[in-house]
Amino acid sequence: MAQERQPPHDPQAEEAVLGAIMLDPDAILRVITLLKAEDFYSPAHQLIYQVCVDLYDRNEGVTPVTVAHELNRRGKLSEVGGVAYLHRLVAAVPSTLHVEDYAQIVHRCATYRRLLQAAAEIAALAYEGGPSVDAVLARAEQTLFSVRRAETLTGFVHIRQILEKYLEEAILSPPTPTPGELPHVLTGFVEIDKILGGLQRSDLIILAARPGLGKSSFVLNIAHHAAMRQGACVAIFSLEMSKEQIAHRLIAIEAGVDSQRVRLEQLSDAERRRVMAAIGVLAEARIYVDDTPMIPIIEIRSRARRLHSEHPIDLLIVDYLQLARGSGRTDNRVQEISEISQALKGLARELNIPVLAVSQLSRAVEARSPHIPMLSDLRESGSLEQDADVVMFIYREDVYYTEKEWERRFPNKPYPKGIADIIIAKHRNGPTGQVSLLFFDRLTKFVNLELTRGGPFN
Repeated sequence: MAQERQPPHDPQAEEAVLGAIMLDPDAILRVITLLKAEDFYSPAHQLIYQVCVDLYDRNEGVTPVTVAHELNRRGKLSEVGGVAYLHRLVAAVPSTLHVEDYAQIVHRCATYRRLLQAAAEIAALAYEGGPSVDAVLARAEQTLFSVRRAETLTGFVHIRQILEKYLEEAILSPPTPTPGELPHVLTGFVEIDKILGGLQRSDLIILAARPGLGKSSFVLNIAHHAAMRQGACVAIFSLEMSKEQIAHRLIAIEAGVDSQRVRLEQLSDAERRRVMAAIGVLAEARIYVDDTPMIPIIEIRSRARRLHSEHPIDLLIVDYLQLARGSGRTDNRVQEISEISQALKGLARELNIPVLAVSQLSRAVEARSPHIPMLSDLRESGSLEQDADVVMFIYREDVYYTEKEWERRFPNKPYPKGIADIIIAKHRNGPTGQVSLLFFDRLTKFVNLELTRGGPFN
């Protein structure tokens, strides 16, 4: 009969860490951010280490005597082998010089044990099945991710290391726009890119507007520019439109053909040639579309991670986030939206990519005049404003005023037909401002205008 394999652990490394901590007052400082009590395999070692940490937290000395006293007070001294075992741990350590190396061994073994536990949990999930394979896969990936997240948590880093990394990556060896390594994604709108410096990695960008102002068209214009002009890999979660509708709009943008005519296949010979050429070009673009309706946020994260592991994503778009679902832990819709926005921000940081999320604005905008959106309009939508690094609004006066109404109200101003104001109302790391673009509704296309009004937006 084969001998049962023991989980990965190293008793000598565990003993060396504990002995060093009780021998050298500075040793605990060098391992406390790396090790937790549960990282030790031996229950006795877990108890000893936890007492050492508790004594340190109380600014008390960590010695065999103080540790023994605290263990005895808790009624646990005999469980760890008594005072003699504590003194044996200290006596067995010739030097505390390599305590960090010992701690790394303990931590590595603990990680392997967590992986084994995760594998067992995933196996149990597979045996149990579930309502859908995707749901089981999402839970399995979340289980593995929890192990990875525990590995990547970091504490303080000296400013010198941060500056050296910046000097090496940004100054001495500036990044080249290779797939999966774009320093930032340009929107294609010159003045917006001047203000934002492009869409930055790890940022959550919220684009909000009332229905019918061109939110989906705007983000698809950005996706088109990123994929076609920068070679970026763009992932789109389209919760409102089907993947076919997304394709029709992208064809219209690329070919310069009325999107309705593309959708209804009512094309002239010249338009058909342009559409065929556009299809040929778009087919080579690295654009991925998931049109699952009412998708839970956990599956958005899971599918994004999976795609990113196969095809490194440069830009992730969610259109629109109010159609996503939370974990179901709350019946409060505001809290659910907060959960979704916080998860998207976490995903942006985890994958180190910009996440561009579309949001609907409440009817409060319609109740006032002028109907210009403000940051306060987002405050009814959970923590969107707080979670976002950038908040942009779309405002179009030609949606709210007919040409006759405009002439009556503003007789000396030309009618702003097709003018879309992009209001950058929040920019965590830079200036805000307002940029005017021209929107061709039938082509679902935004283009740059020379008319730009920069400066702070209040």
